[in-house]
Amino acid sequence: MYNECMQFQVPQFIDIEDKIFGPFTFKQFIYLVGGAGLCFILYKLLPFLIAVPIMLAVAAFSLALTFYKINNKPFIFIVQAWLGYALQNKLYIWKRGKKKKAEAKGEEPETESLVPRLSDSKLKDLAWSLDVLDVNKK
Repeated sequence: MYNECMQFQVPQFIDIEDKIFGPFTFKQFIYLVGGAGLCFILYKLLPFLIAVPIMLAVAAFSLALTFYKINNKPFIFIVQAWLGYALQNKLYIWKRGKKKKAEAKGEEPETESLVPRLSDSKLKDLAWSLDVLDVNKK
């Protein structure tokens, strides 16, 4: 039946990718080969003075994808998050205040106070507002 002395091996380091091509993982190898291939194509198709800056940018991006990490996350996650943010729809909401509407119409703006007036004494009003704010924080 069940032997109390049985021990099972638990897989360790399952989040580490296997090194397939020398010291590189499959993804790293693809990034390097893809960047080198794109640099070669640019070198062959474009004039040298135009190709060199573009090749440097492609090489830098390829090396960043391969080796650069931010907060222990590969650079591709940062690129993916940036592209997702840049391409998604954004909703901008602007609510014009009553004061500006009244000023635009040439009327007297309504003044709404967040703290109701209890007395004419500024000190009592201040003490009351501090008590109310303190209660709301709890």
